[in-house]
Amino acid sequence: MSLRQAVILAGGQGTRLRERLGDLPKPLIDVAGTPLLERQILLLKRHGYQHILILVNYKAEQIEQYCRDHANWGLEITCVDDGTPSGTAGAVVNILEQLDDEFLVMYGDTMLDVDLSRFEAAHATHQGSAGTIFLHPNDHPHDSDLVDLDTAGFVTAFHPYPHPPERYLPNLVNAALYILRREALRPWLGRGRTGIFDFGKHLFPELVSRGGKLYGYNCTEYIKDCGTPSRLDKITKDLLTGKIERMSLKHQQPTVFIDRDGTLNVEVNHLSRTDQLQLIDGVEEAVRRLNQAGYRTCVVTNQPVVARGDCSLAELKNIHNKLETLLGHKGAFLDRIYVCPHHPDGGFAGEVAALKIPCSCRKPGLALIEQAQRELNADLSQSWFVGDSTVDTETAHRAGIRSVLVTTGHAGRDGKYPRTPDFTVPDFAAAVELILETFPQALQQVAPLLAKVQPGQLILLGGQQGNGTRNTVSLITWALQARGLHVKLLSVAEWRQAQPLQAHDATNQFEVRIVEGPEALSLVAENQPGVHRWVTTLAAHALQILPVTCHADG
Repeated sequence: MSLRQAVILAGGQGTRLRERLGDLPKPLIDVAGTPLLERQILLLKRHGYQHILILVNYKAEQIEQYCRDHANWGLEITCVDDGTPSGTAGAVVNILEQLDDEFLVMYGDTMLDVDLSRFEAAHATHQGSAGTIFLHPNDHPHDSDLVDLDTAGFVTAFHPYPHPPERYLPNLVNAALYILRREALRPWLGRGRTGIFDFGKHLFPELVSRGGKLYGYNCTEYIKDCGTPSRLDKITKDLLTGKIERMSLKHQQPTVFIDRDGTLNVEVNHLSRTDQLQLIDGVEEAVRRLNQAGYRTCVVTNQPVVARGDCSLAELKNIHNKLETLLGHKGAFLDRIYVCPHHPDGGFAGEVAALKIPCSCRKPGLALIEQAQRELNADLSQSWFVGDSTVDTETAHRAGIRSVLVTTGHAGRDGKYPRTPDFTVPDFAAAVELILETFPQALQQVAPLLAKVQPGQLILLGGQQGNGTRNTVSLITWALQARGLHVKLLSVAEWRQAQPLQAHDATNQFEVRIVEGPEALSLVAENQPGVHRWVTTLAAHALQILPVTCHADG
């Protein structure tokens, strides 16, 4: 059954926002023309909440009057003023008998656009827990309360800031949105009358220490507090530019899937210790650019060191905590880290037999990509895969994602799959530049020209073979595919091995893209001057189609 009751904690004074609030209480702070409290209530109404308890204190009469002026938006709204401030948890346990068996808790200073129905569904699958708390990574974990989860997603520890500099913690932040079970709070009845008693600092840590269970719901949707003028300005900008709406999981999310070793961090051959992790220059800024551009960022990594017995799951977790900490120092974050710990081959000393299995999550298997589709609503048609190996390129091909090979790490020399990447660049920073700037700008530039291309036409693209030319051909391929044309790559080098050319033409190098239209085929070729005659010959011989029109000037 869907939840019907929500509690909004709206008793704060908003001292840091006083210059913006004037004589208003904090929940009535203006966000692009509408008070924050009203935005929260309308979100609750959209998701079927009917009874809202607003816990008020400072200037409570203004909040009550505002609700009356709007006829409570057609809902059952009750403002409860419990007098002396008692903290977030204290205010809730003080009204325990007014609460439903299960209820939602929302803080009155948070701007959010969250699929509450999806949040409820996750909570419903963990009936043995005291509640579910909304978690997410952010760009300032150093001054945020962080949360540790076990492999099943249950909370194991809370880490209030400030954090010890020598510890590596996961970038997983308590976002101040909860679904709680009333009876799980009963042991703390009365604590709200003895002083400040907060959820994050007091009740939740005590609950976990007593063996209680809290499920951590990790989600990328928008939820931020607006407790300072700078944060309020950022939230307002995000709202007006549509960023908040775009981050909603009702929309598919463009995603950059990222290999770890050799792409983000220096390749050390089976990295198994935290001290071995060293980020490649420029990675932090590049990840931050993706965050700011609205891309979801997901590491997808094979870690056979676990199955081989070289690295424990606990050590692997600490390695990833260090990765997130280093990124967080520069205002960057990863939305997910997906790991395959398996390895199909046995025979290693100290190996973990249970993990020595063939699996679907080991790249180029797609299980981890499919998991991202479910959890993040990833839009593969607008996504990218960046890695340093042919395994990564093959994974991208199988998933239908644009592939970018970086020449750090293995630089594609692993030779495991005969798969050519769509694009090749020097490093991860260059890959992000390609994704955010070069590719969209180039698409815009070629769009008018390619709009004239019709099925059955032959297009020659001049240029020497190399990464630049191949990147250009890939760009044109994706642009033609966006028009609904099916594009294949025909390797001329492989064709020439089967069909030797005359000796004086042996230096001619080119590659051909075949564009299948509804009625005919087109060719997009990269070539050297004078090769047009051989493109014509190739088309007639290999494709059995005539006539083919081409031009010597490319």
